[in-house]
Amino acid sequence: MPKKKTGQRKKAEKQKERQREIRLAHLERNVADRPCNLLMECDQCKRKQKNRAFCYFCQAVQRLPVCAHCGKQKCMKSSDCLVRHPGTHVTGMAMVGAVCDFCEAWVCHGRKCLQSHACTCPLQDAICQECNRDVWDHGGRVFQCSFCTNFLCEDDQFEHQASCQVIESDSNKCGSCNKLGQYSCLRCKMCYCEDHVRRKGIKYNKGVDIPCPKCGHNTKETVNLAMSVRKYEYGRQGLDHDDEEGDDSYNYYGAGYASYPTDRPEVNIHINIKFTFVRWQI
Repeated sequence: MPKKKTGQRKKAEKQKERQREIRLAHLERNVADRPCNLLMECDQCKRKQKNRAFCYFCQAVQRLPVCAHCGKQKCMKSSDCLVRHPGTHVTGMAMVGAVCDFCEAWVCHGRKCLQSHACTCPLQDAICQECNRDVWDHGGRVFQCSFCTNFLCEDDQFEHQASCQVIESDSNKCGSCNKLGQYSCLRCKMCYCEDHVRRKGIKYNKGVDIPCPKCGHNTKETVNLAMSVRKYEYGRQGLDHDDEEGDDSYNYYGAGYASYPTDRPEVNIHINIKFTFVRWQI
């Protein structure tokens, strides 16, 4: 029989778990709240953009840069600085030490920031899911989709999240069998039943989201989501492809004879002749 834990041991374990959560808290922060993704207004052109070393529009250097790792604008009297400034507080270009290649923002001359920011920059793989642009190709901030956690630029974030909960199938059934999909992966856009969402030989913890067997992204229960299935746009009005003369009575993108107006006699004659020809061929 195991020994009963004392109050001092329980307190030590709780403190150890709390310290572990504090150390990992910076990894769970939202991308929009990171210092390298803060909102910045240029001193010259007065345009709002992401925190950058140089303005995206006029290439001007900011008067008070912000560190991309710790988020400070003024370096106080500290022994961690690689550039010594005893007895003085420095700001501006006297505070910076490098420019990050991923987030394009200044990093202060602190030893911790210079050593750890390049390896832990949250915008290393920040490529927009919709337009495939990275940080260097657009001037706006970077966000993450609340459903599939993919990176999005400021121009496509609302449009993507409005159409993200769509499954790439005709029904909510499991992709491996014909059962109703109880779990949905918002990154693969697939549903899984209770049997196929779990892999054989893997132990799952109770109360933790089950990872997707295809991509590893955490799945969600379908009943808690507003999931919709894939739909098709039928009819001539589904796609807007008008000719140069403005007559949209016929185009090659029509989906059937039901899209034609039946009040025109030449169209009805054309349909009857075509059906008669097909019947004669048979």
